[in-house]
Amino acid sequence: MNLKQRIIHESLKLFSLKGFVSTSINDILEAANTSKGGFYNHFASKEDLFFAVLDKARRIWRRKCLASLDEIESPIGKLKRLLVNYRDRYLKDTEDLPGGCIFVTFSVELPDQRPHLAEEVNKGFVGLKAMLRRMLNEGKELGELGNDVNIGAVTEMLFSGMVGASVIYGVNKSTDSLDRSINSLIEYLEELRL
Repeated sequence: MNLKQRIIHESLKLFSLKGFVSTSINDILEAANTSKGGFYNHFASKEDLFFAVLDKARRIWRRKCLASLDEIESPIGKLKRLLVNYRDRYLKDTEDLPGGCIFVTFSVELPDQRPHLAEEVNKGFVGLKAMLRRMLNEGKELGELGNDVNIGAVTEMLFSGMVGASVIYGVNKSTDSLDRSINSLIEYLEELRL
């Protein structure tokens, strides 16, 4: 790992634990074992680093949460796998994200402090909702869900449940609680199936 990658990696961990605002440049320098010159050689500012960390966090989310989805034909099956991956591969990842979901951390601290950065984070939430809605619509079109299923309401329920599970897990670090939360969402999907 070169210095730039190390700064991004260590900042990802720090931001997940402390947030962007509460993490100082000195915290980053110490964690990455570098100097101010080393930092500023790769990043114009802490905000510049934020975008690199956000990009890495998005890649991690996609790699972990979307793993093996293309092996599943059923849209509802894909959605269930997404939930399992989100729980087991993403939220329980204490190596990259020791403080929990970095997107939730950012969404709590940034709207009041750095609204333009919060808008960048929100793009991911909008994308996740669109993906959930697309999978549900495909499932409905293929007859996996009843015609009376309100796709908009189910999308909101799943999205809120995923974010809520992340928040609760971030607070109590209870894998049992996390498992119950995500399993409830999977059971809810099963109840909607024909």
